[in-house]
Amino acid sequence: MIMDKIQELTKALNGEKLSERLEALTELVSMEKRGEIEAVPAAGDVNNHIHTWYSFSPYSPAKAVWLAKRAGLATAGIMDHDSISGAAEFRAAAKIAGIRATSGAEIRVTFGGEDFSGRRINNPDQKGVAYMTLHAVPECGRNALREYLAPVSAARGERNLAMVERLNAVTERAGVSLDYKKDVLPLSKAHEGGSVTERHILFALSLALMQKYGRGAGLISVLTEKLGLEIGAKNLSWLSDTENPGYEYDVLGVLKSGLVSKFYVNAGKTECPDAASAVALGRRIGAIPAYAYLGDIVSSVTGDKKAQTFEDGYLSELFAELKRAGYGAVTYMPSRNTAEQLSRVRRMCEENNFFQISGEDINSPRQSFVCTAARAPEFENLRVAAYALIGSENAAFADPAFSFSSEKAEKEYPKTAGRAAAFAAMAVN
Repeated sequence: MIMDKIQELTKALNGEKLSERLEALTELVSMEKRGEIEAVPAAGDVNNHIHTWYSFSPYSPAKAVWLAKRAGLATAGIMDHDSISGAAEFRAAAKIAGIRATSGAEIRVTFGGEDFSGRRINNPDQKGVAYMTLHAVPECGRNALREYLAPVSAARGERNLAMVERLNAVTERAGVSLDYKKDVLPLSKAHEGGSVTERHILFALSLALMQKYGRGAGLISVLTEKLGLEIGAKNLSWLSDTENPGYEYDVLGVLKSGLVSKFYVNAGKTECPDAASAVALGRRIGAIPAYAYLGDIVSSVTGDKKAQTFEDGYLSELFAELKRAGYGAVTYMPSRNTAEQLSRVRRMCEENNFFQISGEDINSPRQSFVCTAARAPEFENLRVAAYALIGSENAAFADPAFSFSSEKAEKEYPKTAGRAAAFAAMAVN
């Protein structure tokens, strides 16, 4: 009986109405307090990079918070592509769950000049374009960020239409085609300010392929023979398991790894503004602009990225450009890189007085909310950083002119390590 109630409430966390989602979360937390659900003690783990269905994810903000709590996270941060629309729900849910939370958005920017326009930076799909994050977006800065992102989303919508048309030319050999308005948009929260990404397009294709060919050998044959995709051993084992509960997400991973280059249309300046202007916006709204280090990939952790070289070959030049553009922070994921890569990027952050942030990119059910690699003693600074993000939002709430990246804070605490410690002390509920 209790298990049925838990399943019902967990399902309601992804319900259509915000009030119902928060009510379900409240009841689940109450059941945990009553001992009807075994509590998971917080182990000190942190995660500042959790996507929700306002970009691409199986989770509403409320469900993401519940799963973060069940994973034992001490802090959690929302990080959606081109959207801040889930921040209010995420923060409300975190308060109910008793988790300290922070808000952010992930955007793409253009690195100008001949030195970078022809280079692959940290974006697998487009040269000269880089992902960056805006961490610790305070409540007082959300509206300005929404206004900034409105034309970005509009431009992306037009490009999505063109990409679906190109994709249909590729998938006609498999006997499937997509209608952007009927098949892709309903998978998103665009009507609530969410973004629509390439993942939405490929997820729609995953569903269409599964509907036509089912699961297992027949679908695998279509992917390899009709679409010409290579499926690695790990992905092949997942797609061979017809009882796999996250099957459609694993199909998406295979499609993303091998198909994007065949239909991708380059994003323009409206979608990917100049890096310096985006950094200036972040500082103006009280957020912390950070470059998202990817590093060369030999083997994809998540199964959705092919082997590729990125910024490792010119990292010193890149840090010089980051300083020129006004960045003062770098975010990276310890589970995604080698010890050598991490040691190098951490050393360069220290040499350039850059704030170091981390978070595990969560956008599929196979991904763990906890990064066990970050538990190593040498990554204690990343745990302090998570609390500093929360402290920065709290400080900006009290004084919009005082946040981690503000001139006032940088003057008072010129070294980022000292500033991180000071703002971490402000991370109170």
